[in-house]
Amino acid sequence: MPLSFDLRWPFHKSTSGADFWVLHADIRLENSVGLHAPVAVNLSATVREVMPSLEACDAEAPVINTLRKEVDRRQVEFLKSGKLVPVNFSSRHYDFKRNKWVFGKASDEEIILMIERKVYWQTRLYGGPVWIGDPTEALYVETSPVHVVELARKLADQELITLEGEWVSANAALMAQAERFEADMRAALAELESKHAFERKTSTVDL
Repeated sequence: MPLSFDLRWPFHKSTSGADFWVLHADIRLENSVGLHAPVAVNLSATVREVMPSLEACDAEAPVINTLRKEVDRRQVEFLKSGKLVPVNFSSRHYDFKRNKWVFGKASDEEIILMIERKVYWQTRLYGGPVWIGDPTEALYVETSPVHVVELARKLADQELITLEGEWVSANAALMAQAERFEADMRAALAELESKHAFERKTSTVDL
């Protein structure tokens, strides 16, 4: 699903007395009728110890990827008006043995699909060209920006995109696949909404 993230810096110490820091953010579902998810990112003391700082330059990439992973796990619900939902920014995504963030290793096929979707949606919503050398996205799929660009060349060879360095322009052949990308988004949103509807129903029954 096409997402955008509005991170409201800086982190601030929890006012509840708990030992964590909080960053408010809003995840917007693009190409929707105003659907979004306001969240409070709760950074644990354990993660704070491995962070160089809580400034955007050091924290933005892992924060965005933590939120993205929560969306992928169907843990975040998008509504037209929703209440603030806590999201734990914990050590679950940090590999202490290798001293690195880990959000899940993607296959080359999955990365190529990510590139296709990114280029389609950004071109569709905002125009191009599209930057595919984003270290934050490379971190999310546990690879390097260089490898992402290498995989993009396969799409260029199929004449789906035009590649210039780390920048991509969508060709007509890619944009002609609009129904595929739109259907993927509808299916993902329907699955997410179904999950949360079931959870609300279960919660009501339990009460």
